[in-house]
Amino acid sequence: MKIYNTLTKRIEEIVPIEDGKIKMYSCGPTVYRFIHIGNLRTFTMADWIRRTFEYRGFQVLHVKNITDVGHMRQEMLDRGEDKLVAQARKEGKTSLQIAQFYTEAFHADEAKLDILPAQIFPRATEHVPEMIAIIQGLLAKGIAYEVGGYVYYDIKRFPGYGKLSGNQLENMLGGVREGVDANKHNPEDFPLWKPAEQGREMTWESPWGPGFPGWHIECSAMSIKYLGEHFDVHTGGVDNIFPHHEDEIAQSEGFTGQQFVNYWVHAQHLLADGQKMAKSTGNAYTCEEIEARGFDPMALRYFYTTALYRSRLNFTFRALQAAQTALERLRGLAYRLFTQSDRERVFSEEPLAEHCWSDAFLAEVENDLNMPRAMSVVWEMLRSKELEPVDRVRLLLDWDRILGFDLKGYLLSERPQKKADPESYLTSVPSGVAMEVRERGKLRAHRDYAHADQVRQELGSAGYALRDTTRGTLVLPRRPEDEFTVISSSADVADATQLSDLYEFSVNLLAHNSCGDLKRCIESICQHAYDRHVELVIIDNGSTDDTLEYLQQLARGGDLVGAYGQRIALHVLFADHNMGFAAGRNATMRASRGRFIILMDTSIEVTEDIWEPLEKTFADPSIGVAGPYGLVTDDLREFREATGPDVDA
Repeated sequence: MKIYNTLTKRIEEIVPIEDGKIKMYSCGPTVYRFIHIGNLRTFTMADWIRRTFEYRGFQVLHVKNITDVGHMRQEMLDRGEDKLVAQARKEGKTSLQIAQFYTEAFHADEAKLDILPAQIFPRATEHVPEMIAIIQGLLAKGIAYEVGGYVYYDIKRFPGYGKLSGNQLENMLGGVREGVDANKHNPEDFPLWKPAEQGREMTWESPWGPGFPGWHIECSAMSIKYLGEHFDVHTGGVDNIFPHHEDEIAQSEGFTGQQFVNYWVHAQHLLADGQKMAKSTGNAYTCEEIEARGFDPMALRYFYTTALYRSRLNFTFRALQAAQTALERLRGLAYRLFTQSDRERVFSEEPLAEHCWSDAFLAEVENDLNMPRAMSVVWEMLRSKELEPVDRVRLLLDWDRILGFDLKGYLLSERPQKKADPESYLTSVPSGVAMEVRERGKLRAHRDYAHADQVRQELGSAGYALRDTTRGTLVLPRRPEDEFTVISSSADVADATQLSDLYEFSVNLLAHNSCGDLKRCIESICQHAYDRHVELVIIDNGSTDDTLEYLQQLARGGDLVGAYGQRIALHVLFADHNMGFAAGRNATMRASRGRFIILMDTSIEVTEDIWEPLEKTFADPSIGVAGPYGLVTDDLREFREATGPDVDA
């Protein structure tokens, strides 16, 4: 298998230290909160590496740590509060209770994506003696020093510092002095041990007094204990490269005097709205939140195959829906081939013969874990007419040992049969709905399609979608995207600004909660639209209160009627998450078909004619933007607010 090695900055074939065995360490979670789906992408990457080696017959020893001592993730933030302790205080629990709860949640999330559990999940709190032993060894070698209960690593004593990240010592934090311990030999030195402040819950005795370990020393101690001083593969996310993995190398190699790890593999960021997914930025989603939106967690695993692991991948719910659709197609095709095959042959223990299709699949997987290309081979094979159905199913199940979609479990479960059985759908809906669906079936049987369509529309208004098949009618809860315009970004909206104008004015409203304000604003626009041709373009930007339901009802009702009986065109967009103010505004502007576009805040209540003053203002061809206030400047450096009439911006 060839993989990109962050240490050497090139793709290399993984040559195990010991024939037939791979020792592998993955940085696991800090268990003070739920992991998000960006974390799961990194864990899935490691799972594919492990599965590929096991497929090839290697014995893999996989260790994934549990950090149950919370730490800030940058040395400049070391003076902040322990995250795990802070969360325990917030939830009114002990740190151990918090750690246990989120550890169990982490294991549950990995299981939902069929990520193979590591053979060893060492907890940091259970390996403090090993950490102390390494620190003592570093002190004995003069690579670390103790001052005031702190033990710091002297990075100038390790010539190789920066070889993983490429950071040069003279460039790191060179200008940072505020808050740095004056007793450090170098501002960049990182802590191996810290003294416990008074009243701290998680503390251990040490030769330097009561305290707790630094974040980086934990992984050095646990990996060396279970995998030895020199092992094959270390995985993590790109944000682990510096400082965490750089410091791991310095600690471990400084302690042992030999190379720590041969191959360092890092997964790139999962993005949301073009930004790194993180709890701190409010754009992170958990597996539980994905499920709450009606998605199969396994759709995430399929979604991760759509980009190379070391490429950034932008998450949207539309992209996840596409992945879920593709996964359902894969399962459906597998089931159809399965029903056309002899069951005993499908699950035969007889080894698969050498096959060009397997060669093609493995060539992509083992070429730097190129899962997008590997999935292309999967689909080509499944559509191949040169293979019998049983051969295609056997190949797919064999490859799934690497892919990890649990297709065998799916085929042996009751889910495929239920999915194809219309009656099974009727048992999950109210009896009244089931009765109407059956009556509609009779109407269709008598070719009374007009009344059958009427029943479909009525059930659609009640929130159900009907799908007619050769075996009968499937009834499904209607998803918002089936009924409304649901977007993940402004780019999902066709740009109508270059099309011919249909209205005089397009009023754009961005709604996020505050339903009362929104209603008042809309009603005031209708009251004072007069005889103008007005279009109302509204976006629900991820509301979490009754605003969403109100706008859905509004959208179902169609265009609005003004106080003078005139029609007010209505166009409602629904963002599948809070896209932010600018993206929401861009979406409504792209959808607008008016000559003039008014960006209005939902807190505004229209009390008079706003149309004629704007028309008069824009009669001047030199004016392109107008508003109640603007900015003026004398030197293009300092700006101040002004009400006009003339402003600079």
